[in-house]
Amino acid sequence: MSTDTSRRRFLTGVTAASLCTLRAAGVAGAVASRAGATATSAADASNDLAALTAVEAVRALASGDIGAENYARALLRRCEAGAGLNAFISLRPELVLEAARECDRKRRARARLGRLHGLPIAIKDSVNTRDLPTTAGTPALRHFQPREDAPLVRALRDQGAIVLGKNNLHELSYGWISNNYAYGAVHNPYDPSRIPGGSSGGTAASIAYRMAPLGVAEDTEGSIRVPAALCGIAGFRPTTGRYPTTAVVPISPRFDQLGPHARTVADLLLFDGALTSGPIEASPPTLRGVRLGVVRSYFWAGLDAEVERITAAGLESLRRAGAELVEGELAELHHLIDLITNEVQNHDFRPYMTRYLADYRTGVTFDQLIAQASPDIRRMVVPAIDPSDRDFVTDARYREIVNVHLPALHTMYREYFRRSGVAAIVFPATILPAPPIRGSAWEADMYVEVAGRRMPFDDAISRNIAPGSTAGLPGLVLPAGLTRDGLPVALEFDGPPGTDRDLLTLGLALEAVLGRLPPPPGAGARG
Repeated sequence: MSTDTSRRRFLTGVTAASLCTLRAAGVAGAVASRAGATATSAADASNDLAALTAVEAVRALASGDIGAENYARALLRRCEAGAGLNAFISLRPELVLEAARECDRKRRARARLGRLHGLPIAIKDSVNTRDLPTTAGTPALRHFQPREDAPLVRALRDQGAIVLGKNNLHELSYGWISNNYAYGAVHNPYDPSRIPGGSSGGTAASIAYRMAPLGVAEDTEGSIRVPAALCGIAGFRPTTGRYPTTAVVPISPRFDQLGPHARTVADLLLFDGALTSGPIEASPPTLRGVRLGVVRSYFWAGLDAEVERITAAGLESLRRAGAELVEGELAELHHLIDLITNEVQNHDFRPYMTRYLADYRTGVTFDQLIAQASPDIRRMVVPAIDPSDRDFVTDARYREIVNVHLPALHTMYREYFRRSGVAAIVFPATILPAPPIRGSAWEADMYVEVAGRRMPFDDAISRNIAPGSTAGLPGLVLPAGLTRDGLPVALEFDGPPGTDRDLLTLGLALEAVLGRLPPPPGAGARG
């Protein structure tokens, strides 16, 4: 795990002489060398700026220790350096720099600054933005330009944030690999031959590679948490409904939820506070006496050997730090997820996508959208919308799901949390590390070997992450370590609904024990 001595020095303040030297070099606020005497090269200074966390950056931007334009230029250079990862669909540097210059003008004029003043944020390209297309990664929406920002984007801009660009994703958010056939595959920063996870793969890749300090991702069935886990960053799926999801390309409003990607829990707290008008900082609590639930029969069974080694070590580290591990069961979990998760999405996709296409004046019908979609997407969607196919969910069946089975799932979790008294359930976010990109192979046809068992990739990747989003729980993903091949592995912590702030605050203590990963190859040595 990396320790960032120079960045800690930055936070406690550099000397006036050092600041003058750095400003003269055009890299105001970049971190001094360990010797504290000489300025770094322009390239190193740019990497230092890009390595700042969101919390560090907004403090420096608000104080004037760094300028918004200089900071934006440093991030744009990182975007250029990481272009081979294919993390962005739309990136217009001139818009970013224009917005950054306006931020600098506001600060010089002593105007009131927002909590995210001057902070460039990457946005998943399923979220409407007024100045960049919203393609959802699909051909039919290639030229769709929304007239207004989604409410969440508008709220971020109101707090002073800058839209850095629109991230590549699994087409229509309908998958976990982000091997987009319309816009090209997104590559994992830790090993570009492997997937970054999905559907928010471009967002996670951009955060991991230091192209942006914060990103907006979206999660219907794991699409925040899977890429966070496979790209070695922090991800947070809030309680369903905590942040607005209006003007976002939908799958099912019962499960769809926007949330942040970042490199630290403190940055997730900053994002949450900026959107909810709550505190943007918190002090890490002690882990002594904190109860964490361990449901081995479901979440910990059949793990890849490296995932098992790393997550078991992480669990032991939390125990040694004072956490109490509470063994328990969720006996009906597998049965209820089978009854609910895919069925709700299959039913909801067509009506809610049709409404989105009309409400935001895309000029595209649902049938046109699917006709132009890539073959892998059509193979998944068409059976769900064909009344003659077994995947089609009738209205009567849907009513039973939402009136009987979904409430049963909510009750099961509510009773589990009440009986056990745990603050969160802890488990491996994914049961395997990132598999290789398979060229033109369809995700539905992908098979992987996990713990000596050959199984569909869909089943492997969805098993541990589907319950949380189906039940609407807040879920925090934190890196736990790297495999012997250098691939990230993560733990997820799911709390009771509505405990988002408590879970994020607890996350500060969990992160302190689990540590942070070193940056991906080529992303700079400063973290």
